[in-house]
Amino acid sequence: MPMSEGLIVVLLSLLLGIQAITTDLYLPAVPLLSGELGASAAQTQLTLTGLLLAFGLSQLVWGPLSDRFGRRPVLWLGLVGYTVGALGAVLSTSIESLIVWRSLQGVAMGASVMGSRAIVRDLYPPLEGARMMSRALTGLGVIACLSAPLGGVLAQILGWRSALTTLVIFGLVTFCLVHLRFQETLPQRNLHALQPRVMVRTWLQILKHPTFRAFALQSMGAFGVLFTFLASSPFVFVQVLGLSKATFGVVLFMASGVYILGTLVCRACLPRWGIRRTLQLASGFSAAGALLMAAVAYLGWASVPTLLLPYLFMMLAHGIHQPISQSGAVGPFPQAAGAASALSGFLMTVVAFVTGSWLGQRLDGTVFPFVEGELFWATWLVINTLTLVRWHGDAREQ
Repeated sequence: MPMSEGLIVVLLSLLLGIQAITTDLYLPAVPLLSGELGASAAQTQLTLTGLLLAFGLSQLVWGPLSDRFGRRPVLWLGLVGYTVGALGAVLSTSIESLIVWRSLQGVAMGASVMGSRAIVRDLYPPLEGARMMSRALTGLGVIACLSAPLGGVLAQILGWRSALTTLVIFGLVTFCLVHLRFQETLPQRNLHALQPRVMVRTWLQILKHPTFRAFALQSMGAFGVLFTFLASSPFVFVQVLGLSKATFGVVLFMASGVYILGTLVCRACLPRWGIRRTLQLASGFSAAGALLMAAVAYLGWASVPTLLLPYLFMMLAHGIHQPISQSGAVGPFPQAAGAASALSGFLMTVVAFVTGSWLGQRLDGTVFPFVEGELFWATWLVINTLTLVRWHGDAREQ
C-alpha cells in the first residue's frame, strides 16, 4: 500500500525538523554551560558550529550513499547514529566531550535532512515539490515552536541535560516511524554513485547548473539570517538584554510561529505570483527587517521589542525563502537528487560555520554583531533575488 500524502508530510516534517529541535531545544541551555562545564563563549559556540559543520560535511557522503543504496537504509542508519550521539551528549562531563557527541549528532542528522529533500524530488515535479516542501516546513515550524519554550522551561527547572534527553526521545520516535512506515522512494538506484570519479563529475555538473547556483545561493543567504540569530541570540537576549531563559524560550516560540506564517504565505503566493515575484516579496521583508534593526541599534534604542519585531519580519521571509530555494536547488536533478540535496545542504553549513566563527570572535557584550550579521545576509538575499534568481528562476517553473 503506497504512503498517503499525510504520512509523507509527517515523515518529512520530522526528518527536516530534526535540525530545528537539535538547535532550538538546546539554545536556552547554552548560557548554563559556562557555569557547569567551565566553558568559554567560544567553546559553547563550538557545540553549535561543530554540530553544523559535521552536518554539512556528512551530507556529501550521505547524498551519494542514498543515490546508490536508497533513501530508507540511509535514514535508518542516520537516525540510529543521531540517537546514540544524543545519549552521549547527555552523559558528557566536559565541554570537549559535549562538542564531540554533538558533532556525531551533526553527522547523523545530515542523513535525515538530506534524505527529506531527496524524497521530495523523488515523488514530485519541481513546482509541486516547492509546495510540498512548504507543507513539510510548516511542520518543521511547529516542531520549532514547541522546542523553544520546552527547552527554556527544561533548562530553567532541570538543567541543560534534560533538554538533550528530549533529543534522545525524538530520535527514537522518528526512527520507529521510518522503520515501520516509510517505503523506499528512489525509483532507480545508481550503481556508480559512489565511484570517486562519478561523484566529482556529478558535483561539478550540479555546481555548473545556473538554476542550482541561483537557488543554492538563496538558500545560503536565508540560512545565514537564521543561523546568525541562533548563534548570537542566547547571548544578546539573555546576557545583554537581560531576559530569563524561560522568557527567551518564548522569543524563540514567537520566531517559529512567524516562520510558520511565512510558509503559509509562500503556498498562497506561488500559484498567483510565481517563484521570482514571491522571492522578491520575501527579500523585501528581509531587507526591511535588517534595516530597522540597524537603525534602532545605531540610534541607541536597542531593546527586546525593538530588535525582536524587525527580526520577525525576517523570519516571515525565511518561511518563504526556504521552501522555494531548497526544492529549487534539487529540482533540475531527478537522477541525482541525493547528490544535489547534499551539495545544497553542505553550502548552507559552510555559511553556518563561517558565521559562527565570526560571531565567536565578535560577541562583545553588545547587540552590534547580531545586527551587522543580519544586515549582511539580508543584503545577500536582495542582490541574489534581483540577479541570479531573476535570470534563472524561470527554469524552476517549467
